[in-house]
Amino acid sequence: MEKLKGIILDLDGVITQTARLHFLAWKETFDEYLRLREKRNKEPFREFTYEQDYLPYVDGKPRYEGVRGFLKSRGIEIEQGSPSDTPGKETVCGLGNEKNLKFNQIIKKEKPQVFPGTLKFIESAKSRGLKIGVASSSKNCRGILESCGLLGLFGVIVDGIVSEELSLKGKPYPDIFITAARNLGVRPSNCIVVEDAVSGVSAGRRGGFGLVVGIARKDNAQDLLTAGADIALEDLEYLDLGFCEDWFKKVPLPLKEYWDKPPPGLYNLEGKLIPILSFLLLNPDFLKPVSYFLKDKKRELLLFFDYDGTLTPIVEKPDLAKLDEGMHSLLKEVSKKFKLAIVSGRPIEEIKSLVGIKDIFYAGNHGFKIEGPDFNFIFPQAEKMISLIPQLKPELEEKLSSIEGVLIEDKQFSLAVHYRLVKEEAKIKEIRNFVKDILKDNPSLRLMEGKKVLEILPDIDWDKGKALRYIIQTLGREEDSLVVYLGDDTTDEDAFRVVRTQGLPILVRGKTLKSSSAYFYLDSPEEVKDFLKLILNS
Repeated sequence: MEKLKGIILDLDGVITQTARLHFLAWKETFDEYLRLREKRNKEPFREFTYEQDYLPYVDGKPRYEGVRGFLKSRGIEIEQGSPSDTPGKETVCGLGNEKNLKFNQIIKKEKPQVFPGTLKFIESAKSRGLKIGVASSSKNCRGILESCGLLGLFGVIVDGIVSEELSLKGKPYPDIFITAARNLGVRPSNCIVVEDAVSGVSAGRRGGFGLVVGIARKDNAQDLLTAGADIALEDLEYLDLGFCEDWFKKVPLPLKEYWDKPPPGLYNLEGKLIPILSFLLLNPDFLKPVSYFLKDKKRELLLFFDYDGTLTPIVEKPDLAKLDEGMHSLLKEVSKKFKLAIVSGRPIEEIKSLVGIKDIFYAGNHGFKIEGPDFNFIFPQAEKMISLIPQLKPELEEKLSSIEGVLIEDKQFSLAVHYRLVKEEAKIKEIRNFVKDILKDNPSLRLMEGKKVLEILPDIDWDKGKALRYIIQTLGREEDSLVVYLGDDTTDEDAFRVVRTQGLPILVRGKTLKSSSAYFYLDSPEEVKDFLKLILNS
């Protein structure tokens, strides 16, 4: 499990009380335009409102996306125009620029207020050595922070201007949060995202962040939780940093105990009990037995499985990991009833051969390559970097082949150094140090550590979690499905984080129980068989 290292906050509604000012500027802009259409086009006037229009179509989104979203909701189509359009011109950009002009006029008269609870939270976080950043869709972000005397609090600011320069997608896509994390020098899994908008919470969930906090100032806690927030609070003053640090250490619950009875509403944490996600507490469905979800006919069940350590026991050599007849038969039966995908670090051709079931999805190389029924995908950035991997293999073999028990596996998109058979701790340390030295000379690569394996792969924004979401989007089931993901290793944590508010992330723990983003755990592949039988009988 990851350690808390950074916090990324939205601006409007989280740090500053500017959401109301933005709404006023949008309302004035849209009402003027709707009055024009009433007079010119004889269209009945219906005013722009906070609940029905601002929150679902505009809040938290980049300015021009907000214009497009609202106009589309009213069945209005106009030209996109250009960012250089004069304010008020009848284009998407012209209306967006008009809103910006009105907003700047408003904040000259009414200085934005800072939420005291947020300021106290930030100061406390900085005193603990945590890195703090801001990610906002607003192009006025830096100016607002400066006017409030807050600019010096943040190590990184990714705003609407930066987004435009880097062509980042707006919320609900996670681009600005991921960019902020990268600029802070921390991985999303080490970060908290704090958001007050549904689109922002969804972006944090999609980005696989370690903890997504929703600030429910609009009496919208349930909306934020449904969108993917792990917890929802009225104000940051209620969020204890000790709880946040504990969150990153929590361990899952034993799944078999809750097949036919609800979980207790508490998480076990190193012998202590802490409140489970407010998602579970506020959503009564999640206080029902696991079997309840499997029988829920309103939601399609999507099943994702890791391979090694999940469907087969961990073995000394990768080529010895074979599906036994019982597991293969169960998977085949399950694939006839539900959508099934195998998500593995192995090359896709290898994992397809090992599983041998047609008409299901396979994601190999940690999701860099995906194949399914009438579907074939390679993550473009990974494909461009394939040539880097074979160049490193001779150097690894030359240095490490003399160490007894080392296995070097070329997986096309990555190189895996297996040391399960290495007996001497000193030799393991030598292997680790050499691999890290190689990475120092190759900044475009990164190290991923699993069970007795060091894997060198491209340092790009793609992992099992994003591959999983890509498959779900391909199936068109992002909104109405129950997603179950089973995995056993640190490489599966990205998928657990993406799944956890849309379904059941399940750790297959092996010999020891570790901290994890999964809700529940199973003891072994044998218990996975029991789980598959439960699914088939649901």
